[in-house]
Amino acid sequence: MWARIKSELLYERYDIEEMTTDERRTIIWRYFIGYWNNRRICSANDGHPPVVRRQQYYESLKEAVQSTKSLRKMCQ
Repeated sequence: MWARIKSELLYERYDIEEMTTDERRTIIWRYFIGYWNNRRICSANDGHPPVVRRQQYYESLKEAVQSTKSLRKMCQ
């Protein structure tokens, strides 16, 4: 996996001889986190990336708060 990432991400796009180790680490880290959180398909999430499921979760929380507020108004 790491060889594939380095060949596709670094060797084909950048002159790695001119880069510091920290710059290389940053590029790999940003790519990996961006992929892992935003594009990776997860079977536990019904085939959605984690970012989509997270958005659905927060939307459901907003809906729950709104319905709780309406129930409180009805009970007053």
